Amino acid sequence: MAKCVGRFCIVRFATSRFDMDWYCYIAWVAVLVQLLFVYYAARNYRYVRAKSVMRKEAAFRPRTALIIPCKGLDTHFHLNIRSFLEQEYENHRLYFVVENESDPAYRELQALTAQYADSSRALGVRVLVAGSSQTSGQKIHNLLYAYRQIPKDTEVLAFADSDVLVQRDWLARLVRPFRRPVCGVTTGYRWFVPLENNLASLAMSAINGAVAQFLGNSPFNHAWGGSMAIRVEDFRKLGIPEVWSSTLSDDLSLSRAAKRAGMRVTYVPECLVASFESTTWPKLCEFGRRQFLITRVYAPWTWLLGLLSSAGSVAGLWGGAAMAIHAARHHTNHLALCAAIPCFFLGGQIVRAVLRQLTAAQVLKEHLPQLLPAALADVLGCWLWSLVLLGSMISSAFGRTIRWRGIRYRLIGPNQTQILDDGAASPPNT
Repeated sequence: MAKCVGRFCIVRFATSRFDMDWYCYIAWVAVLVQLLFVYYAARNYRYVRAKSVMRKEAAFRPRTALIIPCKGLDTHFHLNIRSFLEQEYENHRLYFVVENESDPAYRELQALTAQYADSSRALGVRVLVAGSSQTSGQKIHNLLYAYRQIPKDTEVLAFADSDVLVQRDWLARLVRPFRRPVCGVTTGYRWFVPLENNLASLAMSAINGAVAQFLGNSPFNHAWGGSMAIRVEDFRKLGIPEVWSSTLSDDLSLSRAAKRAGMRVTYVPECLVASFESTTWPKLCEFGRRQFLITRVYAPWTWLLGLLSSAGSVAGLWGGAAMAIHAARHHTNHLALCAAIPCFFLGGQIVRAVLRQLTAAQVLKEHLPQLLPAALADVLGCWLWSLVLLGSMISSAFGRTIRWRGIRYRLIGPNQTQILDDGAASPPNT
């Protein structure tokens, strides 16, 4: 009997020791992954700082067509459109394009172009009416319609959204990397500046900032359609007009085609642009699911990596905290390690939040007073926003139907989109 009890105790001790060691290995792997994320964030921050000051070199001004699709009157629409009309770039033509003349944006564009066109450095400014799309997203339909109007001597295509405010040298900086043949696509990104400091708007700014933080000097960059450019020659060589004819996402489909051809997507930190928005929790949930669902369809590996990293951050913090409580209750020998894990993950999230807010402050200096509440909320509430981010990513794992700018779409695949309704009576949304 004593011998059996002794064997049981030995087996029990060995098993518990093995289980605890197994958890320790998982904890150390999680720590290493968190260190990798912090390193990547710091590396991208250094890249932004190095690129934020344009070197004084010979002007590079290839003939460029800047195309801006519009639908409805976005927040600060007047200021946004004026910022495009006042670009310090002489060798370009500017195209605003709407679906139909009944869109309120059409009348406003007509008035703004009449007011500012003479003082603009653009070679020409036009407001185009594209009509309704039947096979692709309305935005892409508008882009392709404007593309067909460009002169034959156009060298670069640049694209922007009407809900962003750009700096006067934005176009010059966006086009500048094309001096090097290795550059295939250039891109900036948006930074949400909350109009109201309610929790939903602060969460949207923080989550968007976390996504923006992944852009840098990296082969994993994806273009963002609100601030991107490509050579006309490459646009045609990649067959983008054909790709866009039946798709929904302009930027991810462009990135997908460029990367398959071995081209590099270059992130231009100076082309980080401000987008002034306020939102509610239902709208934020819809926005987050839409953005990540589009990513899941067009860039599944990027989506999966984002899901795993988001889940890892949440599990490291909250799972680590649960493990520490369990270790304390059972007085294990690994209590110090278990207690350190959630502290380490929280510290990593705070460091990354600080770095991304410093990045925004570096580029968007003129908006610092409005950015300050969002920056504080991001740093102090990063533990909460990580939960919201994970929830958005999990929700995007289900279904393929979204609503974008009042129109419902079903994403059948990267190269096939079904329009479920035209949303004629629906207001625009983010």
